[in-house]
Parts: sequence; structure tokens; C-alpha cells
Amino acid sequence: MSGAVRVVVVGGGVGGLATAALLARGGAQVTLLERHEQLGGRTGTWEADGFRFDTGPSWWFMPEVVEHTFALLGRRVADHVDLRRLDPAYRLFPEPASGVEPFDVVADPHVNAATFDALEPGAGAAVRRYVDDAGEAYRTALDHFLYTTFERPDRALSRDVLRRSGTLARLLTQTLAERIAQTVQHPVLRQVLGYHAVFLGSSPYRVPALYSLMSHLDLGDGVYYPRGGMYTLVEELAKAAVEEGVVVRTGADVVAVEVDDAPRTRRHPRRRGVARGVRLADGSLVPADVVVSGADRHHTETALLAPDHADLPEHVWETRGPGISALLVMAGVRGALPELRHHSLFFTQDWPGNFEDILGAGRATPAAGLRVPDVASLYVSRTTATDPTAAPPGHENLFVLVPFPADPALGTRPGELDAYADRYLDQVGAWAGVPDLRSRVVVRRVVGPADFARDLSAWRGTALGMEHTLRQSAMFRPGVASHRVPNLLHVGGGTVPGVGLPMVLIGAELVAKRLLGETSSRPLPAPLRPGYLASGLPRGLWSDVTAGRA
Repeated sequence: MSGAVRVVVVGGGVGGLATAALLARGGAQVTLLERHEQLGGRTGTWEADGFRFDTGPSWWFMPEVVEHTFALLGRRVADHVDLRRLDPAYRLFPEPASGVEPFDVVADPHVNAATFDALEPGAGAAVRRYVDDAGEAYRTALDHFLYTTFERPDRALSRDVLRRSGTLARLLTQTLAERIAQTVQHPVLRQVLGYHAVFLGSSPYRVPALYSLMSHLDLGDGVYYPRGGMYTLVEELAKAAVEEGVVVRTGADVVAVEVDDAPRTRRHPRRRGVARGVRLADGSLVPADVVVSGADRHHTETALLAPDHADLPEHVWETRGPGISALLVMAGVRGALPELRHHSLFFTQDWPGNFEDILGAGRATPAAGLRVPDVASLYVSRTTATDPTAAPPGHENLFVLVPFPADPALGTRPGELDAYADRYLDQVGAWAGVPDLRSRVVVRRVVGPADFARDLSAWRGTALGMEHTLRQSAMFRPGVASHRVPNLLHVGGGTVPGVGLPMVLIGAELVAKRLLGETSSRPLPAPLRPGYLASGLPRGLWSDVTAGRA
């Protein structure tokens, strides 16, 4: 095989962009194909009449992961993104019937401790211990589990992990809700420690207690916001990719991964093949020696691949859980909204019932009969609290996210989604003391599960991707590499380590590690030297590809 190895990356989301940039730096000839005209995938942006909205992720967590990705590319985040720490980090609005007044979580842990003690004597110290433990769990996850492809699970079993094996076993066999119940009794404080499960596409009653590590991020590290919005990360990753030599093609709709069958052998008795490129909707073939799919994993397995070449054909997905979807309301509002912080969380009293409505009963696969909650626990972002350029003078922008059942049939009747949006805008206004909120909306866009299914090919219209139950986390989550098509790799929320911006950035690095044959649980050393893939380990996929043996 002569010339540079050709890599095609399907999908221009954060994971796809980071993967493309990393592999181009390694010496590959990389083409990134995005079917929409705008890059970013779930991390999108929408502008109308002087308002600017992030349409996806809005919390900047795990800053060291973003810094490491940029460092791999020989860049400093600080040179590209202007981060501001939010203080208050967020405001909590318990359901008024609870009798608990809204309160802020701030940067000063001593102030937070006093706030928590006012709700439950001794809770301040209990939460501080919980956050300390969360910090230890976070460091263990970062050092031993998040940066591994799980090709060699034993490589994660260091002396430190073995020393903590008892604790880790409890964190994996308990739910997050059970772990929190051992810490505090007040229902609102339990919500403070458990709301992060929604970022994992699930609920605290379904995710393992290991995800208590999330409390380290907001109550320990703090919450940040990039001036200009979350989409600045997409813009800077796209610039980095182009500078590394990636050819970016938008409006390029991939409809199939083309696979040539390979002969069955005693070692590989199952049907296997070699990806030779991807087919576009216009019928053209984009040839490749390696294909990386950043598309929705269900879509890749059931639509882009023939059943004989899929690791996860359609019947397998019947046993898996898509997690939550969302109703998104982007609202440009006339006048000031000091009642809301940059981030505001609204919690219902019947939290278990709220999650059961949108996810079903039990801890595993969602049941039938999911329903839209009448009163919802929901999240509101007002980025104009930090960045006034996101709205015209005298106006504010609101991004309302309501966790919703993953059912693309919901909201498809005329006016149905708008009626839901009205309901939840009225709820926000009533709870926050802004009774005329809905009447002050001058710009509005509403997005529901059917939009995620149509625009992102999202499985069952899920908003984030496969939820993080125990059987869908870590080594039990679909892996980076295809078993049936060895030169097909995956990145994004449908593979390890999981959903969320930091996770898909780590996932991009895992693609590079898989090509190199690197099975350690540690991040790659930064910066990566240009052409680093050419020195891949003998057992690495890269060596197989360059030798023509993929």
C-alpha cells in the first residue's frame, strides 16, 4: 500500500472533529463527512433576530480533559477558549409545595455547607465528605477506566485499584440514589447530589453509585462557561482539524459503510469483512483504509452496515436502554430575568415518579407506557447572565431542557410540542416568580424527540445516547472497534467511555490508541508528534492497515 493511509470520519460532532484532528496529526489522510451544513452534531448553535443559543451541552465540566485533547494537538485551551467560572454555579428551585425557598450553590464550600445545614443539621459536613469521596472516585476513574479501550481490561487493575476494590465493588453494585441516601435525608439535598444522572441520560435510581464522582465536578472543581457559548469548542476543534490537514465536507450524507467480505477462518468463523469506504446519498464512494463512525451507534449498526457485518443488529437493541430524550425550548425574552441564574434547576417533589414517567420502572430496559410528566423536573440556562452578547440589548435568552421519554412519536401532532413548551414555560415562570414569562417571549424554537431522530438519526429519539446503567457502562458498553469489520472504529456517545463532551473527547483519543495497539489505561503523552501513527506498535491496527492486512 503506497501513500498516506486514508481515513474517513463519518459525522462532524465533537467526537468526530477531535478524532479527525488527532489522526491527521498522526499522518493519516483524513476526510470528515458531515451531512448537515453546520458542524457540531448535538453541540449545535442557533441564531435568530440577534439571539444566540447553544442547542446542546451547556455545562463545561472536566476541564482537564478538554485541556489534554488540545495539548495532544500541541495547543493550549486558554489560547482558544475564554473560560469563566460561574459564581453562583447554579440556583435550585424546589417545587413550591415543598416549602423550601430557592437557593444558590456557590463557589465557596463554606457558604454551601451553611446552606445545606439550614435544610438538615449536619448535612454540610456530610456533603463535604461525600464530595471528598467523589473526588477520589473521579481520580480513580480518570486514571484507570476512562482512557482505556478495554481491549485489555486487566491493564486497569493497578495496585491502587486493587487496594480500593471493596469500595469500587460497592460503588458498582449500589445505585447512585442508594449511595446518596446514606449521606443525606433531606429530599432536596438528595436532588443536589443526584441530578447529574440526567447528564448520563438516566436517573439516580438506575446509574451505578460510581457516578457520585460527578459531584466532584460541580461542588469541588466548579462550573465554567466559555465566552461566546459552547459552540466555540466546535469552532476551535474544526480549526484545529483543518490546520492538521483534515478535509472537511459538509452536506455529505453517508448512507452506507461499504464492506468487502473476507474469507472465514478457524480463528474468525464469524462473517468478517474489510471496510473499503463509505457510500454517499448521491451514489458516490469515498474510499478509505479506515472508517471511523461518529454517527449514532444504533444508526451505524442497523442502517449503515449490512446485518452480516453488524456487531449489534436490530434485535440486540431490544435489550438495551436509550435513556432520556428531551423537550428543548429556546426562548428569546423581552426584559431582564434576574430571578434566574446562568444555570437553574427545577426539582419536583415526586422525583422518583418523574423519572418513572420518562424512563419506566426498574433499573434496566425502559418499559412501555412512558408518559410526559405534567409537572417536570427541568433545567434552564440563561447564558445572558454571563454573556450579554447572546441577546439584543434589553433581552435575555433562555434554553429550557425538559427530560422527556425517548419516543419519536411524542409531539408529532400539530401544536403538540408547542403546548408542552407553553406548559413548562408557565411552570418556570410560576416557580421563579416571573408570571408573565411566556407573554414576554419574542423568539421561540421547540425541539422534541422526533427532531433528534430525524436530524441526528438518534435511536428512539434519545437526546444524549445510550444511558449509563451498569450493564451499559465501562467494559459493558459497546467498544471502540468493530468485531466483524476490523478497520471500522466508533466514536461518540454510543461507545466507551460514554455520553457528554469530555467523554467523546476521550473517545477520540481511544480511536488513536486502538490504531496504535496501545492498551494502557493512561492518556497518551502530549503533545503527539506529527506522524506519530507511523511508529505504531506491531500489533496495532495501523500496522495491519499499512501492510494491507486489515
